[in-house]
Amino acid sequence: MPEVILAIDQGTTGTAAMAVNEKLEVIAHADREFTQHYPQPGWVEHDASEIWAVTLSVVEQVVSACRSKGLSVAGIGITNQRETTVLWDRSTLEPVGRAIVWQDRRTADECRRLKKRGIEKAIRRKTGLLLDPYFCATKLHWLFHNDPQVRRRARDGKLAFGTIESWLIAKLTGGRTHVTDATNASRTLLYNLHTGAWDRDLLKVFGVPEAILPEIVPNAGVMGKTRDVGILPDGTPIGGAAGDQQAALVGQACFSPGMAKCTYGTGAFVLMNVGKKPVPSRNQLLTTVALDLHGTRTFALEGSSFIAGAAVQWLRDGPGLIRSATEIEPLAREVPDTGGVQFVPALTGLGAPVWNPDARGLFAGLTRGTTRAHLARAVLEGVAFQIVDLLEAMAADSGGKRIRELRVDGGASQNDLLMQFQSDFLGQAVVRPHQTETTIVGAAFLGGLGVGYWKNTGQIESVWSEEARFRPEIGGAERKKRVAAWRRWRDCA
Repeated sequence: MPEVILAIDQGTTGTAAMAVNEKLEVIAHADREFTQHYPQPGWVEHDASEIWAVTLSVVEQVVSACRSKGLSVAGIGITNQRETTVLWDRSTLEPVGRAIVWQDRRTADECRRLKKRGIEKAIRRKTGLLLDPYFCATKLHWLFHNDPQVRRRARDGKLAFGTIESWLIAKLTGGRTHVTDATNASRTLLYNLHTGAWDRDLLKVFGVPEAILPEIVPNAGVMGKTRDVGILPDGTPIGGAAGDQQAALVGQACFSPGMAKCTYGTGAFVLMNVGKKPVPSRNQLLTTVALDLHGTRTFALEGSSFIAGAAVQWLRDGPGLIRSATEIEPLAREVPDTGGVQFVPALTGLGAPVWNPDARGLFAGLTRGTTRAHLARAVLEGVAFQIVDLLEAMAADSGGKRIRELRVDGGASQNDLLMQFQSDFLGQAVVRPHQTETTIVGAAFLGGLGVGYWKNTGQIESVWSEEARFRPEIGGAERKKRVAAWRRWRDCA
């Protein structure tokens, strides 16, 4: 029977499943949203059991569609929202409370307390990360500090911790496998970039018992096999996993140092391949594992903006200035500029290079002449300005070397006006591939690579293709105006 690879993309607002053939052609696709929980200002939670149920639902749709075409699943690849923290009971596989989402800011005070102790530099040298509520370790500390019973169960080895891919693998294997891949491990504040292992000193800092931690494995290779899933035969291999941004780097075929991609999803995330050695950032970026293949690790510099597509959703769901996300582009085109309006998308704090969890969104420069169109255009410019900030910091960390082009993907990359803004502001080409869902494509490729369905990375490079190339369309006086606008935006941020 002909075979396909099943990819699961477990994102912040929904889960998608997709089956692809050896040419990375999509055979079947399904997606479904799940509930967002906001119990207090700054808190964001997910129900891990609901995520599992939604995942099963979309997997069943895709596998059923494949079976109707006489196709079977050769292997599974998984990608996931990173940093979201799950605890579950090892014996029952029941979650211990809701998952704390990467956007959650409840541990801001704990981060400030740790910074006052003067240990951030040491933590950064080991992890490549900053002390910020974004990452898993402070979330775990909060859970243990606020529930002594959970702390005891964790210390006794009765609980398991994982990011979402770890949780899904545990459920897919009936609890027989407790692993995490290297890219997700590198987002916890507990992983040492230099040793490639959990760091016991960091575990002590955050009060995390070693007994709850998963085994760290490469991004491609059989991580476990399905058990009692129902729609999938027992023994179907899970061949690969990676955090969503690293999976997108794979899907964009950014395998050479200096190549960079930006994913415009809920947030916007720029990753630049820096090669086989971690590059410490002097400009408040993150150093992270880009990929671990066959025990050989590649590293990346990363800049994270927490709000991108979510800013458009907010315009729709908050003030109601648009009825659907697709309305923002034609609305923004109604005016030639923002009329002096600036928008800072700090709706859940600011990520790199500012790292201010207490920052809040801002419109500045409003006048009696400001219209809906000015606000819409300012939102798109604000998203693009964030990426300029990140790439300027990357150039500084790379000794002044600038990328030749920026490969883009994610839902908001379909907005031609935003992509043109991005190219104009950067002064560089912005390239959109035919397949903009590169995160799930990357997961599929890793899953297939891990089970021998594909042999090497050259096979994804051969099928990556360009759909649109945006080149700078401004120069001279107009470019000076845009640079001045960016500097005013930086002052606001």
